Amino acid sequence: MARDQIDMTPLQSRDELVTWFEAGCKPPSEFRIGTEHEKTPFTLEGRQPVPYEGARGIGALLEGMQLLLGWEPIMEQGNIIGLYDVTGGGAISLEPGGQFELSGAPVENVHQTQAELMAHLAQVREIATPLGIGFLGLGMTPSWSREQIPVMPKGRYKIMSNYMPKVGQYGIDMMYRTCTVQTNLDFSSEADMVKKLRVSIALQPVATALFANSPFTEGKPNGFLSFRSEIWRDTDNARSGMLPWVFEDGMGFERWVDYALDVPMYFVKRGETYIDVAGSSFRAFFEGRNNSLPGERPTLSDWANHLSTIFPEVRLKRYLEMRGADGVPWGRLPALPAFWVGLLYDDESLDAAWDLVSHWTAQERQALRDDVPRFGFKARIRDHYLFEIARECLKLSHAGLRRRGRIDQLGRDESRYLEPLERILESGRTPAEEMLDKFNGEWGGSVEPVYQEYAF
Repeated sequence: MARDQIDMTPLQSRDELVTWFEAGCKPPSEFRIGTEHEKTPFTLEGRQPVPYEGARGIGALLEGMQLLLGWEPIMEQGNIIGLYDVTGGGAISLEPGGQFELSGAPVENVHQTQAELMAHLAQVREIATPLGIGFLGLGMTPSWSREQIPVMPKGRYKIMSNYMPKVGQYGIDMMYRTCTVQTNLDFSSEADMVKKLRVSIALQPVATALFANSPFTEGKPNGFLSFRSEIWRDTDNARSGMLPWVFEDGMGFERWVDYALDVPMYFVKRGETYIDVAGSSFRAFFEGRNNSLPGERPTLSDWANHLSTIFPEVRLKRYLEMRGADGVPWGRLPALPAFWVGLLYDDESLDAAWDLVSHWTAQERQALRDDVPRFGFKARIRDHYLFEIARECLKLSHAGLRRRGRIDQLGRDESRYLEPLERILESGRTPAEEMLDKFNGEWGGSVEPVYQEYAF
């Protein structure tokens, strides 16, 4: 969630950073599910990017949403850049190119995730349709160049845009052209965190294949099934990837703190101003050696903000964030939280999932992650296709959701939200391959039909 935290207590010791993470531990009865999804706005007429300014822009959309929902605006330099529900519910924020993100409230079951999503889409449509704005459920904008995409008025994005080309070839694409769906899940202890983190990092390529949905760039097939996932391989390797050290002995909150201390920073926020400190480590700042803020010590807010600029396949905050999936059409969004809840929130399934991945080596995990953007289910690990592993994971998730037994008013458990993924496995093809078939067939070599078939 992109609302920057405010807690200006200066930090004294590394222990405080560890304690910050430990405060995330919760008893299983208090485990929650948070779902975040991004969608690309486009003009219904002409199918162009939507600028921030103007009577039919993103700013106007947020103002309309504010009036409709009664949520608090998040302002920066006089511009509305997001909204949040003061009662502890969700938030709406903008990604760099105007991608519209709902950070859902922490809910107890996937039925509530589905209900929240349906309410959000109805609300967004009510405001967006009269403004001539539609939304696309893809992992990457299928037809626009980098240059065409407007920049949202957020200070952190200017700093990131300047820094990105120095550290990878695709950072600007990641910022301005991609969309994801994420699930945030809790842990009960340090050991529980480590187990869930290991299982979910190892299996992130499964989610990438099941949700692979970004095969087009600037109107043409780009040679990948999830180009969004490929983009992350060369965005900034100092802050992304498969974190092989997580699987080593001694992994825990302290190890993550040491990793995060050395990840280069982007910015420090003071008031409404973003100070560019890109490339310097948090460790140097912690020791009072930040050139832009000489002698100054970081605060808890600085720490929380810094942690939100680390982008591995699974990210630890006071919960775990699953980051491997492309943005998808609305009917498939609840499938992501359902998939991970079934695997990670049921002890039997979690143990079985760990058995599945525990003998894989760091090199094997990395090779699988490197191959999945291009090959999807045909990527291999040892003598198995990823397709077989995905099928096994779906079985475990299904069983976990059934054992959880969270029932809706029609007596159905959460396993029903896996149906779109079960259909994908029955067909044996990723969503991207289905889309490429349409491109080469009924769409007649044009991506234009996505603006109808994959719109929210």
